[in-house]
Order: sequence, then structure tokens, then C-alpha cells
Amino acid sequence: MSAEIEIDDALYSRQRYVLGDGAMQKMARSSVLLVGMDGLGIEIAKNIVLAGVKRLSIQDWNVAASYIDLSSQFFLTSEDVRSNRNRAEVVRPKLADLNPYVTVDFLTAPFTLESDIGYLKDYQCVILVDADITLQLRVNYFCRNQTEQIKFIAASLHGMFGSAFCDFGDAFIVSDINGEEAKEVFVADITKAQRGVVTCLENTMHRLETGDVITFREVSGMDFVNGKQFEVTVESPYAFSIGDTRGPQYETYLTGGIATQIKLPRRISFESLESQLRTPSILPTDLQKMETAADLHLGFLALAKFREQFERMPNIRCANDAAKVIHLAGILNLTMKEPLAELNTALLQQLSFSAQGSFPPLACALGGVVAQEGLKAVTGKFSPLMQWASDRA
Repeated sequence: MSAEIEIDDALYSRQRYVLGDGAMQKMARSSVLLVGMDGLGIEIAKNIVLAGVKRLSIQDWNVAASYIDLSSQFFLTSEDVRSNRNRAEVVRPKLADLNPYVTVDFLTAPFTLESDIGYLKDYQCVILVDADITLQLRVNYFCRNQTEQIKFIAASLHGMFGSAFCDFGDAFIVSDINGEEAKEVFVADITKAQRGVVTCLENTMHRLETGDVITFREVSGMDFVNGKQFEVTVESPYAFSIGDTRGPQYETYLTGGIATQIKLPRRISFESLESQLRTPSILPTDLQKMETAADLHLGFLALAKFREQFERMPNIRCANDAAKVIHLAGILNLTMKEPLAELNTALLQQLSFSAQGSFPPLACALGGVVAQEGLKAVTGKFSPLMQWASDRA
């Protein structure tokens, strides 16, 4: 077993309190690869370095700094653009200065469909920023087919619109789903029935969820439940059932008792990117506009198809290019398992008009979300994104 790494409490005290020592130790042993150093990429990199992983490798093969980058990539300068410098090479020392405990290196190897990507085995998590969809599919396939599956994240930002995707493998273990303290509630009654119902004392809200596991102590009468584990089915905010309590071992409840939640690890199964393209599991970010997420999913796929066909992004506020993006979205919609009855063409046009840009506030927000998912991937702490999130500023 590897030796425990000393955590600098002066630097990580608040994070250590939230994550716990176990998650901090996992993070301090983890290596992350981040490909793509645009405005979104630098936000992700900055957050991961500050969090304190062991190693962050950044890769931006054959991509030189441009004037468009200066709108959101805060570590680049006009001199870097004039010198035609690689973005990852420029930002590496600046990222390294953010946290002396993190090794930051940049890779110069090609990152294309023909490249040898065997070196990805050195990382626990791979994050692709604004990568071609065909490259995303290849990398995701590689990550899923390792003996110890590599966690995969893809993200992109186009103007006022952003998207993120997570695939942490077939059997990702979450040690703590929400980081909250285990819940406790005083018991008023436990019925002897096919669905034994536990009622909380004085109608106190139990705050449990269906699927939670609890144990009892200090129950009088139905002593058998003390120290045993039961899976909860929520009946109301003040009552929950624990399964069949009609057996002879369950005597009549008399009085007292405390039910305590047991926080057990949970196994979560992700689907591959290839599968999720047609049947996306999308986390809605605006409950008043549930359909927007599906339109944006199609929009980002249409942009990827446009770039694949024309080897460029749509021109700024170009109606002809926008029409092509909308047409591609319509074709892609027909391939979906649950196609939309009608496309939001106005939304897709806005996406096309601004596809070459990067809105810094959204880069900051989405960069925080993606970095957080990366930390969840390497620590197993907190519920991960299942599996898509798309939003607009």
C-alpha cells in the first residue's frame, strides 16, 4: 500500500473539510490529461491545478495562439500570437505557479485520428475540449476498453452556448453521493405489515430518499430491527417503509428507537459516447425550458458535422452557414431514438452565428463544472453528471 501523502492544511483546509482525507489522498495520487487550451480549457486547467491533483498534463498539438483566443484565454498575450507560440507551451509555467504541489507538463505528441494514444493509460481521467466528434469517439472507446477504465469527459464552448459529457465507465463507485452528514430520526411507530411503515416522532421530516439504507437502535418491542440494515422506500415526508415485518422475529413495536442512515458506496453505470449520441441522458439546466437542452444537443452535433464536412466552423453571423447547420440538425434529429417534433431553428441559428466565439463568463462557469466533474472522477466523491449538460448564457 502506498504511503499516505501529507496534505498541506494551510492551503487545503476548506477543501479538506468538504472532501475528507480519503478523497484528498486519491486526488493527490491522480493524473489528469487535458487536451485543448482555449478559453474553456484554461478555466478547467486552472481549477484542477488549484484543487491539487498529483499531475496535470496539457496538450494542444499544432494549435498556435490566435487573436480570437485573447477574448477568453487569460494567460495568452498579443506577443504570444505574434510569435505563433503553442498555447499549451505558453500557459504551462503560469499554471505551475498556481500550486507548487502539482506537476504541470505539456505534451507535444500529435493528437489526431491516426495518432498512437497508448500513453492515455498513464492517466485516471482524460478531458477533451472542443475536439472533433470522431476523435472524441475514438478516445472514449479507448478509455472504456482498458482493464481499469479511464474516466472520460468532453466539453465545448461556442459563443453563448456550452456543452459537457461524462463517461466514467461501467462500474463507477461513488463513496459519498452528496457529502451530507448521515441523517437521524426518532421513531414513533413501526407497523407489522407486508410494507412495514416507520413513522417519525412528532411528524418530523426524515429527509431520506428511496434507496437509502438505515439501521435502528434503542427500539423496544420490535427488538429484532436493532442493528439490522434496511433499504428505505419513502411513503411520505414523515414516514417510510422497510419491507416485510410480518415474520415471527418481528414482535409488536412498543416504544422508542432511532433510525440512522448508513452511507454506503453506490455503483453507477455510464453509457459510451457512441450510445449517448442517439439516446442522450441530458441534465436540464433550466426547468422552464426543458426542450432547449435537446435542441442544443442536436445543435452541437450539427456543428461537429459541419466542421467535419467543411473543415471549419460556421462564419460569424453567416445566414448561409446557419442554414446548413439547421439542415444538418434536421437530418441528425431523424437518427435520434426520440426525435424532436419540431426544431428550435432560432436557437440553432444563434448557435451557428456565434460558434467561433467564446463568452468569458460562460467559459468560467462551464470550466468550473467540468473541473468539478474531473475531481469527482478521480475521487469518487459526490454524484457525477449523468451524462450530458448543455446550457446557454
